[in-house]
Amino acid sequence: MCLLLGAAGVGKTLLVKRLQKLSAPDGKGDLGDPPPTRPTVGTNLTDIMIQKKVITIRELGGCMGPIWPSYYGNCHTLLFMVDASDPTQLSASCAHLLGLLSAEQLAEVSVLIIFNKIDLPCYMSVEEMKSLVRLSDIIACARQNINTVEVSAREGTGVAGVLRWLQDTHRSSS
Repeated sequence: MCLLLGAAGVGKTLLVKRLQKLSAPDGKGDLGDPPPTRPTVGTNLTDIMIQKKVITIRELGGCMGPIWPSYYGNCHTLLFMVDASDPTQLSASCAHLLGLLSAEQLAEVSVLIIFNKIDLPCYMSVEEMKSLVRLSDIIACARQNINTVEVSAREGTGVAGVLRWLQDTHRSSS
């Protein structure tokens, strides 16, 4: 099971829809226009097929932060999404990330931090965000293997990198 977490409105649902389309047998080409989405209330379960292996992504609505820990039990990988265009949300996202990394049930999971919305003109670069939240210090102290990626779920930029990370991570955990 892969958990997809992040604040409300960061683009989790759109990312899942893009991953699902990209992993479909005919998903090698253009992702097309972004599909419509609605805010997730509760949880969404989505299966994606990567090289004959099914990976289930459990997306939890951003407003569910207080009960995220009840979903940690069966988690093998964690996708944590941050809105790169909203500097006011960055400190709250960092606090959520620190909580996730300190959770005992998530001590062995691989983590991919996804900086989304790089298509917007006001986005902060990964270097700026890493500096502001002292990500290098967080990674140095964390027990988990942590990677980062920049994406635009709306445009599809970087989504293939997320899919590749899921493929590589789930291959090594098999």
